[in-house]
Amino acid sequence: MAYVPGTALLAALVVGCSASTGTGGSAPDSKPGEATVAAAAPGKYRTLPDPCRAVAPSTLKDLLPGAAELPEDQQKKVYEGTATVTYDTDRRVGCRWKSEAPDSSRTLFIDFERVVSYDPSVSDDDRAREVYAKKENAAGLSSSSAAPSSTKDTEKQAPPSSDSASDSASHALSRPASEDGNADEPTGGSPDENGSDSGTDGSAGSAGSADESLLPRTLDNLGDGAFLDDLPTRAGSTAQNRTVSVVFRTSNVIVTVEYTEQPTVSTVLPDSKELQDMAQSLARQLVDKFSE
Repeated sequence: MAYVPGTALLAALVVGCSASTGTGGSAPDSKPGEATVAAAAPGKYRTLPDPCRAVAPSTLKDLLPGAAELPEDQQKKVYEGTATVTYDTDRRVGCRWKSEAPDSSRTLFIDFERVVSYDPSVSDDDRAREVYAKKENAAGLSSSSAAPSSTKDTEKQAPPSSDSASDSASHALSRPASEDGNADEPTGGSPDENGSDSGTDGSAGSAGSADESLLPRTLDNLGDGAFLDDLPTRAGSTAQNRTVSVVFRTSNVIVTVEYTEQPTVSTVLPDSKELQDMAQSLARQLVDKFSE
């Protein structure tokens, strides 16, 4: 009769030890006060398309007048474009085209940049949004993509300071608008200097220069954010050109389109509206290509 109670007591001890071991065994896998942080979502795009094949031949013919008049072998060379040097084609690629016509030369440049965040708490899209906002600010435009800040927004809406003027100048010089190696300068001054009055009253100079729709501005319904910059510049001592840039973001990729015209006659300033319309049209084709 004493055997049964002893067995029951042994069984109770075994159960108690098992329960204690199970609780203690889970302790090394967790640290008090430490929360598990989920990694931010990766960007939509993991690779980039070939930029020299991203523009349809029919579009290149419109953007590069004069190329169609060349012999077939030279046409092919113009339309193939020249890829920019890059060391990581999954992160950044670009292509440039140039054509010569009797009245002007045209240069087209496109750049694809895939942004990757190396911070596990920041998504690729959020990092791309930050990069895009910096580009927008460098163009002298108030960023619509940056995190809201009443103080910063007020400062951006204030009249340009000497610092912002310096940023704009640096932005202008960073563009490959001219290929002769000379520093670009904003076109301005009297009719004696430029051959046409490009004063601030907008009464002369580029067609429609007083029209707000032709000024640098943000663009609607183009990717996840877009802006346009329009800058007349002087290449060398007399020749004038105009570069229109359209920059847009789609998820974690930032696309830049630069379209430049340099007239043969130094007193002629390229038509802003034509260049803007064509650059925007190409940008919309490219955003559709990324959506395929």
